[in-house]
This record gives sequence, structure tokens and C-alpha cells, in this order.
Amino acid sequence: MRIAICASEGAPYAKSGGLGDVMEALPAALQRIEGNEVALFLPYYHKIKQNAAYVTEKVAEVRVQLGWRQQYCGVMRLTNRTDGVQVYFLDNEYYFGARTGAIYGDMDDGERFAFFSRGCLDAMVALRFIPEIIQCNDWQTALVPIYLKAMYQDRFPRTRCMYTIHNIEYQGWANASFFDDMLGLPWEYRGTLDMNHSVNVMKGAIEMADLVTTVSETYARELMYPYYAHGLDGILASNAWKLTGITNGIDVNTFNPETDKALPAHYNSETFVEGKAKVKAALQEEVGLPVKPDVPLMVMVTRLAGHKGLDLLCYIARRLMWEENAQLLILGTGEAQYENFFKDLANQFPDQVAAKITFNLGLAARIYAGGDIYLMPSKSEPCGLSQMNAMRYGTVPVVHATGGLKDTVPPADENGEGGLGFTFQSYNADDFYASLRRCLNLYNHNREAFRALQKRGMETDFSWDVPAKRYMERFQNMLAW
Repeated sequence: MRIAICASEGAPYAKSGGLGDVMEALPAALQRIEGNEVALFLPYYHKIKQNAAYVTEKVAEVRVQLGWRQQYCGVMRLTNRTDGVQVYFLDNEYYFGARTGAIYGDMDDGERFAFFSRGCLDAMVALRFIPEIIQCNDWQTALVPIYLKAMYQDRFPRTRCMYTIHNIEYQGWANASFFDDMLGLPWEYRGTLDMNHSVNVMKGAIEMADLVTTVSETYARELMYPYYAHGLDGILASNAWKLTGITNGIDVNTFNPETDKALPAHYNSETFVEGKAKVKAALQEEVGLPVKPDVPLMVMVTRLAGHKGLDLLCYIARRLMWEENAQLLILGTGEAQYENFFKDLANQFPDQVAAKITFNLGLAARIYAGGDIYLMPSKSEPCGLSQMNAMRYGTVPVVHATGGLKDTVPPADENGEGGLGFTFQSYNADDFYASLRRCLNLYNHNREAFRALQKRGMETDFSWDVPAKRYMERFQNMLAW
């Protein structure tokens, strides 16, 4: 099967969050399935162009029509990828050249990604790569299914399009004039994109795609409710027949405690007791905490943002330090109120709390491996990868049962049986504290059961092979319509 994947970011080339991780692993997992031919289309950002590790050649050149203007688009093929995935970068110095260095955040982001969305289709035509399936992601490529149906049907007569929502908070809003000035779509598609007298490209994609997916089964169900849908619940309800969820995986080769070069010691599900103890001791020393092997180390690697449940942790943090003989380690950057809170908390409890307000992938790996308990009390979480990373390294998660957290962390009871971690249902600090206390009690009073819980998490298959098969099932169903 020929599969084209369009995305605004993809690791290792350009990444700002979870979408980048997915676009690193999903194309590779699909390519490993016999008979597949996978092509990944990404913008040719300045940071990619300037990186000598990525060797490219120009294979095509097209003119992309945006409203009344035409823009140059060079199609660059990556020549030194070895897993069979064909990677194409769309080059335009004005849209993707040296700017702020960030992937998003420019005033003309709408124009940039309208160019990219239409450019992907023009590039496929120029390359004579007419896929059976186009899979596109989030608002940045939401115009792909719209352009496909409105203006490219003659060149893609049998192509089906899947649109995947990774985070519905970011929908691609623009002024109403954006439709005429930039998109150049037939007038009859204006209503498809119109929402509250503005343009909403995610709304248009939901209506025009052949199938709409989200990154977990529970998140797909949650999007039926206004609390989660950010205004699109009505649109999703009317398109519920084509909405489904496929829970993400993680790259089990990268996140592997047996081989991770960032770790001072390696281990697997049979040797983790000694291995994790060595990593924990080295981690405590690295971050300035007392080296205490029997004190539970609670950890969190996160963007310091409100929807990550940090308000709950802030509410209980001092009580937790006063009442429990435990340590807390936070790694991340973000909103100043949370950065300042955890810095102050570390100053108040220097023997119990360490706050590393930075971005450090190596330290993140050591935290996943050296921690005993992983905290993830997110208010909402479309899928979440950190909880799976933590379990892969033998760290027991305590999570809010929402989105992908509910799908990947079935709840264990107070004896550590029946699940993979500890969960709480209602988004409030007392419930979070109660679930955390259950986990701490198991650690302190039944270490054998706690270790059995760790082992189950390490041996659970979180690889991308499982969701890749589900994607293929959906692709086959789409082609049968």
C-alpha cells in the first residue's frame, strides 16, 4: 500500500512535542509492514537545511497557488535514511527559512501551513507518487483533505484521507478574509471552513476527511463533550460515524533501559531491582538529593503548563513533604508561576525536593529510569507518552484517568494487583493525593508487590507495532468504501 504522511514536524529533523515523536515512529512502523511504501512530507525548516547530518537532493520543483499568488516550492529528498521511509522536505525560504528558530509562533503561520498543505499534494503529483492513503495531522495539515476533495480529485481519484487530531486545543483559526485571499478554494467550500464568522481549518478537515482519528480511544470519546472539544463538539457529533481512536505507542528502541546511553547502568525486567538502584543513587547525587535507596523518589518530566495537572501537585506538595518520607524531582520549563513554585519548594525542602528548570534529554532518561513513582495528573491528555516511557523503565505511574492515560494505565488495587499503576477519576487534589498515598503505601509496606507492578509495566508491549496494525486495519476499511 502506498501511504503518504503529511506533518508539520517529525523527529529527529524538527520536533516541538509529541507530534514529532509520532512522526518519527509511525512511518517507520508502517514501512516495516510487508508491501507498504511510505513517504513522509515535512517542511524544510532552516534548522534542517543547516544540519549536515541530513543529506538531501532536489528531486522536483513546483509552483504552489495561494489565492492570487504563486509560490516556489522545492521538493528535497532525504538520501541517507536507511529504514525504507522516503522523506521529502518542502523548501521555501520565505516560509521556512531563518526566522525565530521555533517551528510555530509566527504571525503568518496560517499562510505558511496553507502553503505546506497544498504543496504536499503538488509535490505528490510532481513525484508521480499517487498514494492510496494520505494521513495528515493537526491543524497545520488540516487543509490537505479539503484541497484533495475540492481541487485534486482528478489526480487522486482513488485516494482516501485520514485526518488525525493530536490536540484539539489548536484548531487553526483565521479571519474570514483568509478564505478568499489565501486559500483559493471554490466558493461552495466556504461553509465547510466557516465557524463563528471565521475560518477554522480543523473544522473543515473533520468534515472533509474520509476518516477522523485521535491518538487514544478514550480521547475520541471525550471529544464528544464540550469540556474537552473546545467548541468542536457539535461538529464531531455530526461526524461521529467516522471518528475513532488509535492509541499511540513509543519508540521502544530509543526508550530501552538495556541500551540507553544516557544511563549509568543498564537493566531489563529480570535485573531491574539492582539496575534501577544504581541509576537512582547516581540520579539523587546528580540532582543534589541525599542518596537514600529506600526513600521513594517521585519524578515528573513535563512542560510546566496548567493542563499538565501542576495545580493539583502545587496544592498538595507541602503537605506531601511534611507527611511522607519521600523525595520529589521535577524536570521541565514553562509557565513562570510553576517554575517559581518548584524552585521555592526545593529551597524550602532541600533534602526532599529538586527542581531542574531546563530541557535535558539525557537527564530525562535518567529520571525515567531512576525514579520509583511517576506523576502525571494531567487535566486532559490526548494520549501522553511519558507514562509509557516511565513504565518501560520500571517506574510506576500515578495518573488522572483521562484520555490516553486511562487507556495505557489500567488501575491497580491497593495491593498492586490488576493493573499497571494508580489512577484517580475526579480532577481534584484530594483524589490525586489519595491515589499517590496508595502507591507510597505499597512501596513502603509491600516492596515485593511494588516490584511485581514494576515488572508488569516493563513487560507490557508499548511498541508502535501494535498501533501500526490498527492504522492498517483502518486504511483497508477506508479503501473498501
